[in-house]
Amino acid sequence: MKLAVPDMISNSYFPAEAAVELGFFKSEGLDVSLELIFPVDKAYAALRDGAVDFVGGSAHSALAAFPEFRGVKLICAQAQGMYWFLVMHADLKARRGDISAVRGRSIGAAPWVDKGLRGLLNEAGIDIERDGVTIAPVPGAAGAGINFGLTAARALEDLRIDGFWANGMGAEVAVRRGVGTVVLDVRRGDGPKRCFNYTAATIAANDVLIGRAPDKVAAAVRAIVKTQAALKANVARASEVGKKLFPPTEAALIAELIRRDLPYYDAALSQAFVGGMTEFARSQGLLAGPASYEDVVATQFAPLWTS
Repeated sequence: MKLAVPDMISNSYFPAEAAVELGFFKSEGLDVSLELIFPVDKAYAALRDGAVDFVGGSAHSALAAFPEFRGVKLICAQAQGMYWFLVMHADLKARRGDISAVRGRSIGAAPWVDKGLRGLLNEAGIDIERDGVTIAPVPGAAGAGINFGLTAARALEDLRIDGFWANGMGAEVAVRRGVGTVVLDVRRGDGPKRCFNYTAATIAANDVLIGRAPDKVAAAVRAIVKTQAALKANVARASEVGKKLFPPTEAALIAELIRRDLPYYDAALSQAFVGGMTEFARSQGLLAGPASYEDVVATQFAPLWTS
């Protein structure tokens, strides 16, 4: 079986990666391999087309390939909350929480990831056109094998963008290099509170697999839950995964990033989350009509989230 993630050298989808590399899928009887498919809409298209079995990506982005959530379900969360960071170039002297720092600036963001930033800015009273904010893909962030956060950090260092909206690894690298300042970390309280539930890192499967092999989908959920528990019990295990998947510099950082994320490691998909995410999706024109909790979530696997 194949599990696609849109960014591999990152903490964003680490529970999915660790479930493979630490053997938790295998212990559940599943032979699962990782596949990097960027950007996230292509990962979901691969799920729609049957080229992969699971996607570990942003929940709202399933709508890129499954309009109105038809044909797909979220089976569990990798972690709670919108997990991207707004990082501005250090020379701009932007302050933590000062959303106005984006006015007149160019911000790099991946396709579909940018929706979260657009929604956040709108919620905070920033009009993208009026305030001269440019949100676009990062130069060079295209093609197979791209890891967006690291590409964004390099582009910021090279002054090709004024800021970026990307994962925690990209943010950490930019800060440690002295070229970036974290302005917004939504998970930890920056920005409008309702933005927390705009999206989350989840695991999705298509309805065909859920109908044909519910036992395998249940095994995948159990693997993610056990991975989250294992990392909470011993966060140093994150370094084992980093050494297998990441370049040395990023491998040395991953355990600290995961330590910060552990409070959000919860596999549950709550009614509040789905309500917030679908409301956000409608506000961005991604979802036309109402979507019930059962339209979005494979509820039969809910008992496994806390087992």
